[in-house]
Amino acid sequence: MNLRDVPLQTLSGEPATLAKLAGDNVVLLVNVASKCGLTPQYAGLVELQKSYGPRGLSVVGVPCNQFMGQEPGSAEEIQQFCSTTYGVDFPLLAKTDVNGENQHPLYATLVETADADGAAGDVQWNFEKFLIDRDGKVAGRFRPTVAPDAPELVAAVESLL
Repeated sequence: MNLRDVPLQTLSGEPATLAKLAGDNVVLLVNVASKCGLTPQYAGLVELQKSYGPRGLSVVGVPCNQFMGQEPGSAEEIQQFCSTTYGVDFPLLAKTDVNGENQHPLYATLVETADADGAAGDVQWNFEKFLIDRDGKVAGRFRPTVAPDAPELVAAVESLL
């Protein structure tokens, strides 16, 4: 299955796909939360989008409330927080389950990808990152503690652009 064609929903409730949101750009898909110790990573994600967007990167945020209820807000509250606190201007999807019984089909495929240590399986926490190439294939998986400006993540992005 081409991940770029999986049906999604934007934070505002509109139907979408990664192809519709990102065109033929490389996608960095990140499950996000507003009340997490890793929430400051939003700033790094905004910088990645600003630096690499013109070269063909699209960051896409996926709000998720599965990790200790750290994304409890409504769609409007999430949008307001992201734009006013961090200046987020990349697309945000509707709240999505990334693990478990109601796991979104996109994540059912994504979690089959191993990280740098060779471990696949469930998303560990907020701000886990998946890099998807222009052909809709997973090109990298970066665990939550890998910052958006980490050399290994930046190198992986640059290699696809």
